[in-house]
Amino acid sequence: MRYLIKSVFLFGIALLISCGGKEDKKEKEEVQLGEYEKEVVKEPDASQPEADLIDMSNKGIGPIKNLELPDNIDQGMADKGKVNFDAKCLACHKSHKKFIGPAPIGILDRRSPEWVMNMILNPGEMVQKDPIAKQLLIDHNGSPMANQGLTEEEARQILEYFRTLK
Repeated sequence: MRYLIKSVFLFGIALLISCGGKEDKKEKEEVQLGEYEKEVVKEPDASQPEADLIDMSNKGIGPIKNLELPDNIDQGMADKGKVNFDAKCLACHKSHKKFIGPAPIGILDRRSPEWVMNMILNPGEMVQKDPIAKQLLIDHNGSPMANQGLTEEEARQILEYFRTLK
């Protein structure tokens, strides 16, 4: 019995010694299997990530083709938009700072109202076909905007809420 206990103890010590402490740092080997052109991806300028993305003529891709905003903000509509924004968008967007997605403050200085509405209503197709939406996807670490299934009226209320952000 003693012999068995000693054997198990020695085996355990040997196991600990063989598994312990050493870290092998292996370098990744780069294997080239032929002569291929390497695609160079231009990284966006981190100091001005959205500088080249201001395009007020781009209306986006989706159901909204033309939208005229009145001069005065409809506060009732904006209040409903804030409720919708808080319920559906707040998980990824903070109103005044970048989070997972961009902050909506000042969005109407960078995008047309149609583009904003189409991005809310049709984010999947926008990130596939719209150049600004594609770049925003890259700028925000490939986190695509989720389609929340909002109606045009709800999207318009959120847009009105965006107009109140200062």
